[in-house]
Amino acid sequence: MTGFAYPQEMWDKRFSTPNYVFGEEPNAFLVSQAARLGKGHALALADGEGRNSVWLAQQGFSVDAFDFSAPAVEKAKALAAKHNVQLNFSCSAWQNFDWKPAHYDLVAGIFFQFATPEERAELFEKIKQSLKPGGVLVIQGYGKNQLAFKTGGPDKLEHLYDEDLLRQSFAGFEVQVCETYETSITEGAGHSGMSALVGFVARKP
Repeated sequence: MTGFAYPQEMWDKRFSTPNYVFGEEPNAFLVSQAARLGKGHALALADGEGRNSVWLAQQGFSVDAFDFSAPAVEKAKALAAKHNVQLNFSCSAWQNFDWKPAHYDLVAGIFFQFATPEERAELFEKIKQSLKPGGVLVIQGYGKNQLAFKTGGPDKLEHLYDEDLLRQSFAGFEVQVCETYETSITEGAGHSGMSALVGFVARKP
């Protein structure tokens, strides 16, 4: 469910195409952090058509993934089959997902900026609780300057990230990476062109 709170019908329609809207390759920031991810049980939240969860499975993780769009989940399953990896996909909104406490060694959230600030605080709390002690969190999102580029992501400033938001939201975590940068990305038709990005990696105490 890459993006933000457009109606589900819009996302279902958008994902109901043979093409992978955000491409089949994993997010570049996630891949760049491979040495920090560890091993074990991973969750890819709101993972759309499965590009990041499939890559995590290829790295040896046991992977759970969810998205609220049924067409996206079906494409994710097809991508997993194409790469001959096994994943546990769920068609679920984040509010209904079974967030087991202290369950995951890794949580990856890539461009999941669909939540209002109030919802985001609740979602971040669920993420924190679901990580095991010592578990790793990876977040990639659009930064505040993304409104100038309009090459993907939400069109509301309050849905965008900055470093202070992430550091404060995960206070007490050991922050390994927290950076704001601009680069050109190619992630299917959905994310393409110069973009303002925030990358965050932190370990739960």
